[in-house]
Amino acid sequence: MSAPPSPATETAHRAAMQALQAEMEAKIRAAQEKRGLVIVHTGDGKGKSTAAFGMLARMLAHGRRCAVIQFIKSGHDAAERVLRGPLLEWHSVGGGFTWDTQDRAADIARCREGWALACGYFQNPEIGFVLLDELNIVLAHDYLRKDEVLAALRAKHPSQHVVITGRGALPELLALADLATEMRELKHPFKTGVKAQAGIEF
Repeated sequence: MSAPPSPATETAHRAAMQALQAEMEAKIRAAQEKRGLVIVHTGDGKGKSTAAFGMLARMLAHGRRCAVIQFIKSGHDAAERVLRGPLLEWHSVGGGFTWDTQDRAADIARCREGWALACGYFQNPEIGFVLLDELNIVLAHDYLRKDEVLAALRAKHPSQHVVITGRGALPELLALADLATEMRELKHPFKTGVKAQAGIEF
């Protein structure tokens, strides 16, 4: 068992925390703007879509109408079965991993179908949150025109939040984003022969 902190240590800690508290309160007072955000989750680590689904769950809990468009991935995510309801529109337009489909023209056609849905949602003020799952992969493979995507994001309804996931986010998208997070892989069980498991990977 460690020794209790000395009075001097406690006094120094309290002073440091009071200074930090004052700094944080000043930043909170200064942050008065409220608007829809463009959020990007990228990187080679696990958790990009999972974090986005967490945001989706919170938005639904706040009573906001939401839309999900899953590019690349085939089939519906288990999260849809939990989150489904009258406030959520969910579209899965992917044909599967690109190394499985091996059909660039079909992949592009599916992406264009999903993108048309996204553009419709961008102009709907009743939709508070749009999740574009794996759109970064779509852009990295040049399945949609970068300039078209960036222009549509700039023209979205101003109160709407848009979350984009996938590895390899383009620098131009990161520059446009209000919030960008990179998930970095430190370890992954697949590399030691452990298969994907329900509730963890899908």
